[in-house]
Amino acid sequence: MKLRPASNAFLALLLSMGALIAAEPTLRLTSPTAQAVLQRQTANAGRVLVGGEVQSDTPVSVEIRLDGGEWKPVPTMENPGTIVVQSFSQTLELPKGMHTLEARAVRDKQPLASTSKVQFGIGEVFVVTGQSNSANHGAVKTKATSDQVFSLTPKGTWQPCVDPQPGASGGGGSILPALGDELQKRLGVPIGFIPCGIGATSIREWLPTGVPFPNPPTIVSRVRKTADGAWEADGKAYAMLVTRMRSVPSFRAVLWHQGESDANQSDQTRTLSGKLYAEYLTKLIAGANKDSQRTAPWFVAQVSYHGPTDVGSEDIRAAQASLWKDKFALEGPDSDALRGPLRDNGGKGIHFSGEGLKAHAHAWAEKMIPWIEAQR
Repeated sequence: MKLRPASNAFLALLLSMGALIAAEPTLRLTSPTAQAVLQRQTANAGRVLVGGEVQSDTPVSVEIRLDGGEWKPVPTMENPGTIVVQSFSQTLELPKGMHTLEARAVRDKQPLASTSKVQFGIGEVFVVTGQSNSANHGAVKTKATSDQVFSLTPKGTWQPCVDPQPGASGGGGSILPALGDELQKRLGVPIGFIPCGIGATSIREWLPTGVPFPNPPTIVSRVRKTADGAWEADGKAYAMLVTRMRSVPSFRAVLWHQGESDANQSDQTRTLSGKLYAEYLTKLIAGANKDSQRTAPWFVAQVSYHGPTDVGSEDIRAAQASLWKDKFALEGPDSDALRGPLRDNGGKGIHFSGEGLKAHAHAWAEKMIPWIEAQR
């Protein structure tokens, strides 16, 4: 059927509208991500990579705006193709604290597409690992009261610091909300945690594959017997830890809280000697730092408590302290000293009560803050 003139005009209008719609660029900001905390490099400043891409049928320029200030251009790189894809990237040095960032695509001085505001912080970042008392096995779930304390999920997204912590075992409470609040208040910067502790793990289970040990831990699901009769880890916990360490450009320190599953096991053949504990933890720290390409120091706590009838192993405690004395690690808190009502199950348990979580967090802060302030 032959179209009438009016219909031809209407069709032309539709086609022109389609062309206009197709010409609208799409803009994506890939860095920084929402609620991310980036490790500061000096007492007052840190670096952030601003990056993303824009797709358009013709080249456009990209501008960014920090903290509601002026729009400023960022360098772009055009990738040839049917649709123009431009990536943009720029590293900025910003003062410590929380910031907001927006980006927009511009053609002929006219804004065409924009991103929503992304909030992020320049502050202090910590990897937190070990066994249950580094994870979500406390008696009470809590959340940080400060709006500047965040946790990184295994998927790479940041969220407010709320128990249970993403990436760590257990569904209960942790020290991280209380620790984050105290660090944020006393240091005056945003705080980010990367939780990855696994309950009931021995140091032997955290080793990379290929490191032999003579006797297995009490739980053998993460270890295997080798052809020569020795044992080794399956490497999964180690690989996870390395991946989590690599998930951010940098961090201040690793907080290591582990030892209960190596000390005074009911089956003494599963107990680990202090000498081997120190050797294996040294191998873990050196290997994880090398494989993650991160050189941040590790804080090592004194940990071996099982309950009021077994308040600790001097052998394991001495092994943990030997790493500080050899200056291979930094001194963490003595969590074995936190007893009575600070433990769950009416003081009979190995995990911390609600008050115990606060006391444990404070003990960590007392060790960490003087050292952090000395780095300035």
